[in-house]
Amino acid sequence: MGDSVRLFSIRSDEYAQFRPKYPESLFDWLTEQCRNTQCALDIAAGNGQATRPLSTRFSRVVACDASSYQLTGHSNWRAVQRFAAQAEQLPLRDGVADLVVVAQALHWFSTPRFFAEAKRVLASDGFFCAWCYGLLRIEPELDALIDQLHGKTLSGYWPQGRASVDGGYRDIQAPFDTIKSPSFAIETHWNLHQLLGYVRTWSAVKHWQEVHRTDPVAFWEPELKRLWGEQERLRNIRWPLHFIAGYPGR
Repeated sequence: MGDSVRLFSIRSDEYAQFRPKYPESLFDWLTEQCRNTQCALDIAAGNGQATRPLSTRFSRVVACDASSYQLTGHSNWRAVQRFAAQAEQLPLRDGVADLVVVAQALHWFSTPRFFAEAKRVLASDGFFCAWCYGLLRIEPELDALIDQLHGKTLSGYWPQGRASVDGGYRDIQAPFDTIKSPSFAIETHWNLHQLLGYVRTWSAVKHWQEVHRTDPVAFWEPELKRLWGEQERLRNIRWPLHFIAGYPGR
């Protein structure tokens, strides 16, 4: 089992509980880019953060992930066709998809082989869109603490590909003309418990725990509590989204 599959197989429940939701306006925009809305394909679908919104907009939604555990852990996926597969080897016929999306995962497999496979399964006028989000932003003092945890404490523990996310996918060159997307961001209101739960889903935190058998977040928790104040207080959390999007068949 590859490192990325192993990392994301061991915490699908945590992902479902603590990972933020994408804005509905993003899925409205994706739908508007498609001439037909018969079939959408969600690659590296994980716990279904993109799959479920697509299922209300497309007649058929297909979700695949290298981790079969991610796909079988949620009973509310019954209306979605799902299967385990590598992104570079999709058991689908040519031209089946009107839309292909990759949410927060392209950095695992942004190879010419993958892009060729995505083009193969897309209809000739089909739309491709991959996106990522990096560090959350709250307010300056809290942001500085999060930056230290991410960039100093966990330096060397992030999996290969994280730099692409932190750089907003600027290092990934798609083999087709890309379009400029609107400005989208994930926004939510969380208390401190929710923030800490989210941070503990970071892959680098899991790697640290495996190596050291300790929790790296615990070191920063007292200072986070001090800056946060009342722990049940809700604060606005924001993650800007970054895109690679276009029509590979044109």
